[in-house]
Amino acid sequence: MLQNTNIIVFAIIIVNVIVSMKGFDNFSFFESYKFQVNKITKNEKMRLLSSGFLHVDWMHLGFNMYALYLFGGIVSSMLGIFSFLTIYFGSLIAGNLYTLHYHKNEPYYSAVGASGAVSGIVYSSILLFPNMKLLLFFAIPMPGYVFGVGYLLYSIYGMKKQLGNIGHAAHLGGTISGFAITLLFVPTLFLTNTIFVILLAIPIVLLLLFGSKLKSL
Repeated sequence: MLQNTNIIVFAIIIVNVIVSMKGFDNFSFFESYKFQVNKITKNEKMRLLSSGFLHVDWMHLGFNMYALYLFGGIVSSMLGIFSFLTIYFGSLIAGNLYTLHYHKNEPYYSAVGASGAVSGIVYSSILLFPNMKLLLFFAIPMPGYVFGVGYLLYSIYGMKKQLGNIGHAAHLGGTISGFAITLLFVPTLFLTNTIFVILLAIPIVLLLLFGSKLKSL
């Protein structure tokens, strides 16, 4: 039987599916609620939230919702509904705010997807269980903390090189938020998982210190 705390994970998945399907079929709806720098700076702040429920296609939607299904249950079961929602929506907004900051001089930069929120949830679960076994490319097993550090480093590199049609900045902002909020809710992790907290924090600290210089490198 599903635990009560996991019901909210399925509710968020359902909302993502419904809103994304609406966007698939209605171009005007999609354009009105996607993340776009010039629209947000002109006071359409709702896009910081609404864009997180839109996706470009079924593959994009499916990948994000599958990751949320896998990791959302861990976070909601361990920390409860309130903490899960705080991490999810905090990471969604933080991911979009970081994207807005990084692309502030690109007025027509646009993006959609729950990737920032999901990245925060994934990093939160890794912080809670750093030795969990994850599969890279569904084949290569590795500890969660190795995956987490590698994911962050790849996202930093991807943001710098603008690899693919991927919102790397949203991933990074969401990850930072998931890391910080989880530690806020579970400060004992500083004592119980000290080494892993430090390892997972190193890429974040480097990004915060030198992130503004990435575009000039």
